[in-house]
Amino acid sequence: MTTATIGLDIGGTKIAGGLVAGDGTILAEARTETPASDPDRIAHEAADLVRELAGRTDDEVVAVGVACAGFVDRTGSTVLFAPNLAWRDEPLKRRLEALVDFPVTIENDANAAAWGEFRHGAARDADDMVLITVGTGIGGGVVVDKVLLKGAYGVGGELGHMRVVPDGIRCGCGNRGCWEQYASGNALLRQARELVSSGSPHAAALAERCGGDPAGLRGHDVTAAAQAGDPAAVELLTDLGTWLGEGAASVAAVLDPELFVVGGGVAESGDLLLEPARTAYARNLTGRGHRPVAPMVAASLGNDAGLIGAAAIAAEGVGAEGVRT
Repeated sequence: MTTATIGLDIGGTKIAGGLVAGDGTILAEARTETPASDPDRIAHEAADLVRELAGRTDDEVVAVGVACAGFVDRTGSTVLFAPNLAWRDEPLKRRLEALVDFPVTIENDANAAAWGEFRHGAARDADDMVLITVGTGIGGGVVVDKVLLKGAYGVGGELGHMRVVPDGIRCGCGNRGCWEQYASGNALLRQARELVSSGSPHAAALAERCGGDPAGLRGHDVTAAAQAGDPAAVELLTDLGTWLGEGAASVAAVLDPELFVVGGGVAESGDLLLEPARTAYARNLTGRGHRPVAPMVAASLGNDAGLIGAAAIAAEGVGAEGVRT
């Protein structure tokens, strides 16, 4: 009998689940809304998805991996804090294992996505990689010498909260000048709305997309306008990519990765974001001209990276040490 693993990705609005084969292929999918304010209901909804997926296969289900939008302790058992879920020192591993008949491993969602891209996606031929997810904020995951970087307390790899502007824009984490305030989907939307509010003729195409109401503008509107060739939207994505590349150069000064993988919703704009990011990265790289320049490529697993990575972590027994088997 062949085996499979169940991966879950628990976010602030939905729980996505997949039955995942050993090669990373998703054999079956299911999802439900997240009851974000009730930790007990979250666990029961997640357990229901596990049972549903397990019932849709004749393969032996060997484990469950859970990607969580929050800080997860190094042992992979407790969610220390989640900004958009009512998890505070939540013993999620123990709670889920009491509801399902499988061993459960918990991991931060960006770490899980990084492991998914490392094992089955854009970084599968690399030994050292950094995943940067550019969505509402910036998420990050790091693999060094085939080891998932977790940090002493399990909260390593929070790249979006690297400080890039002293006394800069206030971040939701409470600090000022975090990278994600300048290189995220929220940053793109903030700049686009300011441009529309200015009444500049340069913003005419963007204003048309939101009926002249800046509050009605959405991130996908900016991306669509840029893909249609609107100069203002292209400029906004170029500015965002420049911030992304400059921050990546600082990350490279510390980690010296073999490869950067860029994912998240904003990354769907492709080279409109990645080309200025590559240019800014190379221009700001420490020792430029005398060292290799790590490629910066698009992620390949899309929104499934987290659940695929969580399944791989559980199946491979990566667990607390983060070592690839």
